[in-house]
Amino acid sequence: MEDPKFLSGQLLLAMPGIGDPRFEKAVIAMCVHDENGALGIGLGRIVPRITFHDLLKQLDIAPGVAPDVPIHLGGPVEPQRGFLLHSPDWGGQESIHVGKRWVLSATLDILRAIAGGRGPSRWIAALGYAGWGAGQLEQELCGNGWFSTAGSDALLYECDVNSRWTAAFRSAGIDPRLLTADFGTA
Repeated sequence: MEDPKFLSGQLLLAMPGIGDPRFEKAVIAMCVHDENGALGIGLGRIVPRITFHDLLKQLDIAPGVAPDVPIHLGGPVEPQRGFLLHSPDWGGQESIHVGKRWVLSATLDILRAIAGGRGPSRWIAALGYAGWGAGQLEQELCGNGWFSTAGSDALLYECDVNSRWTAAFRSAGIDPRLLTADFGTA
């Protein structure tokens, strides 16, 4: 079971006025969060001009039965590195299980499995990741930069990327139109 003070298995949503344009309306699936730092995969933007088939071809993998879907901009760290966030019905040696919610994989074996029709039933491909050093994310959370929510598989795998941020807030019972970048202290 995940430690409740850590956000692994949660969705992290950027608050209005986060102050970093790279994270404006960001939706991040948190994969690792502990006392040493955090790592998440962004699901709020698409990488322009590259699709899953393009990625497979660059790696000399025949696309086979893989759908030619967009690639998500996973984050600003290592934007040339690929990740797949997927359902727990597939896992390789290097895969990281995030609770019972999803699995993070970053090896060629999952790409070959998807191309061959033997991969996970649900998945999202991304380039790059969002990362935080020890205590950094906690500091940003205290500064009202982020909101965390449990999210759902529907938000992860079925929601259109352009409406995911709004839909994630709505699933938490929040109307994002009422959010403001201004905050104070009581």
